Amino acid sequence: MSTTTHRVRAALAPASNPYQESVADYWNHEMNPVNLRLGEVDGLYHHHFGIGDVDWSVLHGPEDTRDKRIIAELHRLECAQADFLTDHLGTIAPDDRLLDSGCGRGGGSLVANKRFNCHVDGVSISETQVAFAASQAKKRGVNDKVRFHLKDMLETGFETGRFRGIWNNESTMYVDLSTLFAEYARLLTRGGRYVTITGCYNDTYGLPSREVSTINAHYICDIHPRSAYFKEMAKNRLAPINVVDLTAATIPYWELRAKSSLATGIEDTFLTAYKNGSFQYLLIAADRI
Repeated sequence: MSTTTHRVRAALAPASNPYQESVADYWNHEMNPVNLRLGEVDGLYHHHFGIGDVDWSVLHGPEDTRDKRIIAELHRLECAQADFLTDHLGTIAPDDRLLDSGCGRGGGSLVANKRFNCHVDGVSISETQVAFAASQAKKRGVNDKVRFHLKDMLETGFETGRFRGIWNNESTMYVDLSTLFAEYARLLTRGGRYVTITGCYNDTYGLPSREVSTINAHYICDIHPRSAYFKEMAKNRLAPINVVDLTAATIPYWELRAKSSLATGIEDTFLTAYKNGSFQYLLIAADRI
């Protein structure tokens, strides 16, 4: 076993298991252009999708700059999603602490720090992501307030009541919700805010559709039913205060992405799932009571 692998497994103990190790390995080696090239636009590297109306004029104009225009537009839409999530964190003071749980390459943490000038801790089980995110915080001169940690979001080791706000942005499908929300109930101060943006399968459709199963296989994840979020929040003192169905708002992002050089082949599956009603894209904001 290499030293790096040993450090990753040691950092995840005792919550690690073969599935988590496979997820960590996937993200340690992930170099998907749809994540990297969008981040190169302004140095904010996100690992989530976008929302909002598309400026379809990017498809027209000089052919040699078409791809650059599309990439900039896709990045604008993913930044709009990050801003929308941040809007729902409530009032945050400079001395407050936030947790970016499943932080990816750190874009969301940097957005929140810029908005609130607060302390942000990002956690990921990917050593590669943590190192990349830390380098971005240092490059921006905010590493005194924005720090990244190789930690399991199910058992972070942070002290009880440390955080005023916690969020997941498209990362809850990698973990058990009952364990996750129990940890957040412990970490949040009373009255603190939890926000997630996530894809979930629609319970009223029945069992997960073929498209949802394809998405699971593509991202090695396990998409939860919509009802599971509210059931497990209720068990763990998280009271929803805002639920926003973003399904219609994310469809234009996928339609544009399907026309880009960054298409991965999963775009039509997402579009079919959203349009047939078997898959939904939700924001849920909840207070710790």
